Amino acid sequence: MDLAQSCAVVDGVLIIKKELGWTSHDVVAKVRHLLGGVKVGHAGTLDPAATGVLPVLIGRGTRIAEYLVEWDKEYCAVLRLGETTDTQDATGTVLAKQATEHLTSAAIHEAVGRFLGPIEQVPPMYSAVKVAGVPLYKSARAGKTIARDARTIVIHTLEVVGIEGRDVALRIVCSKGTYVRTLCADIGAALGVGGHMLALERTRVGPLTIEQALTIDEVATRHALGRLGDDLLSLDLSLSRFALAVVDEQTADRVRHGAPVPAGKILRWEGTAAGECQPHMPVRIHDIDGRLIAIGKCPANAGDALKVEKVLIDQDV
Repeated sequence: MDLAQSCAVVDGVLIIKKELGWTSHDVVAKVRHLLGGVKVGHAGTLDPAATGVLPVLIGRGTRIAEYLVEWDKEYCAVLRLGETTDTQDATGTVLAKQATEHLTSAAIHEAVGRFLGPIEQVPPMYSAVKVAGVPLYKSARAGKTIARDARTIVIHTLEVVGIEGRDVALRIVCSKGTYVRTLCADIGAALGVGGHMLALERTRVGPLTIEQALTIDEVATRHALGRLGDDLLSLDLSLSRFALAVVDEQTADRVRHGAPVPAGKILRWEGTAAGECQPHMPVRIHDIDGRLIAIGKCPANAGDALKVEKVLIDQDV
């Protein structure tokens, strides 16, 4: 069996190091082509001008996309002060320029510190956010500015790594839905000189790090050598942050058909005690052989049945 055939029955997450100029769709299309048409998706879009970690989902891995996009993300970004662009990044047209020589390191650190924690952020016009069913970027390209509501995001970590002239290197750990280019533009506005995101690299998505990531060329090489399967993270490992409930064989068979799991049918918990299963939190469900068969959701009330949210193994297995 060649790799294209073997990968057809291998499911998991491939950690890609997206390079400059590639769209997330380009990466998915390339991997799909390499694997001979296997189902492929991704979790967490990166703009063409951004680089770094892009989780690519293979086979049944596409079924867990909704859980991966919830993960926090880490970035290295460069903020250029004194230049405002229409896209909030370096790909756009410069709208205004202002002097930055008067800015001190202390002033920059102080302004950056204001954006730590929960903040309100207005999605940029050049984004895929839809208003009345129309992506904002389509309206922006037509020369329209659409009113949009602010969203609450969380900036867990925001550090000034270095300052070189008008360029400020930042390390950012943030919640899903954060637009780093908007963060850069907002910091520039807070300093009174404007700013845009000059460069961006995503270094981590949840537990997936850039040190683990493969470039497209490396993926192609491993494919040619028949070793790409070794680089796939299993669904179970990818979701290892979730608590684990182990059920007996009869219950596992019912779970494969989407039936809920009565509390008394859970043989044991791993990663948390049953009483610590937080309401509505995802839970991995294993059979007694250690196979991941589904993702459930902790009940609102202790002792209630565990609802099956996503079956990850075929019914005839």
